[in-house]
Amino acid sequence: MTNKIATRVVVASNRSEPLLGSGGGGKAEVDRVWKWGSDNLLPNALSLLARRSVAHRRIINDKADYIAGKGVIYDDGIPQLSHLATCANGDGESLRSVLSRLAMDMAMFGNAFMEVVTDARHSFLSFYQIDASKCRLAEDSKHVVVHHDWSAYRAAEATTLALYPEFSEAADGTLRTVVHYKSYEPMFSHYGVAPYIAGLDAAAIVYKTDHWNISRIDNAFQLSGVMMLDNAVDSEQEADRIVRIAEEKFAGNPGQVLFVLRGESENDNSRFIPINTSSDGDWQRLHTQAESDLVVAHSWFRSLSGLDYASGFSTERILNEYEVALNTVILPQQAELMEPLRAIIRMVLGVDASSLEIVNRPPTRSKPGYMRIWEARKADGLDYDEHSPEQQRFLAEISKT
Repeated sequence: MTNKIATRVVVASNRSEPLLGSGGGGKAEVDRVWKWGSDNLLPNALSLLARRSVAHRRIINDKADYIAGKGVIYDDGIPQLSHLATCANGDGESLRSVLSRLAMDMAMFGNAFMEVVTDARHSFLSFYQIDASKCRLAEDSKHVVVHHDWSAYRAAEATTLALYPEFSEAADGTLRTVVHYKSYEPMFSHYGVAPYIAGLDAAAIVYKTDHWNISRIDNAFQLSGVMMLDNAVDSEQEADRIVRIAEEKFAGNPGQVLFVLRGESENDNSRFIPINTSSDGDWQRLHTQAESDLVVAHSWFRSLSGLDYASGFSTERILNEYEVALNTVILPQQAELMEPLRAIIRMVLGVDASSLEIVNRPPTRSKPGYMRIWEARKADGLDYDEHSPEQQRFLAEISKT
């Protein structure tokens, strides 16, 4: 798929793409990569589609935000976890910021890449998100090749990194590896597939119907029709010149005009013959249907992406759909992101990272924030003990935040 919005997409390819040489990130010589898309530029097309289709972009943003959560919790007795949570890398990014970008890549591409940096003594550990559109898997399936623009590849500008669990030594003496997250899809061994793959046509329709409306406004809602012009011309070049002048004045898209140039007569019979259509309703229904299909393709929910606010704000519906999304989409994605991260922390720093968890909060509250835990349980008809030691400890933890 190229950078144009299209309705046909070749998602991935099992062919490998030859490179001119290897980058300078690792020791291994890598001269071929597995193509990501028929032209190795599928991420570019998916990025462009996400920037043009309004509902599609909103769903991607919301999914990434919910999956990244509101921060992380950890065992306060392990200072290494506290440091990683607040400063996950040399750029000073928090762990939540790194997770947010990984979640965005997963939602947009079905693939995400995280670089892990340490040294031979395991004296430090850093996590960086790498823009997934810049990554390709080497044919040996043991390395990742990173380049800033795959449409104009240059070997001298590429970097080769080992694929986790292998580490490669960089020029600065650090040890580096890349964790490749990918959505499972049968028949695709090297790259994951975007979760909304069945909704590519719907996303394109949403973009094109919006673009059609913009064209109507630019054309002042001019009707389509046939412009009959009476004008004598001596050559085709002169006819083309007259038509171009008329197009600049009258033509638009929509509001397309067919120009017919006739021989000049005694009376000027130039006139515009409109072609009346009543397709506005069809376009609106098409746009609405495409939005609904897109939500389904994303395995997401309308109320969590603001698509139903015009019909009323229902707190109960939002909370119900959030609970379903939490258990079917959010928690599984969080587990996928956190499992290798915990394993790396355990391996490099030698500490138990099982307490490292993402904090999830619903987008709205069904109960007042000032209620105590036992009051909320009582309101829900559940067993409660206002003097429970467990509840008191929980209240103490809440008060700290």
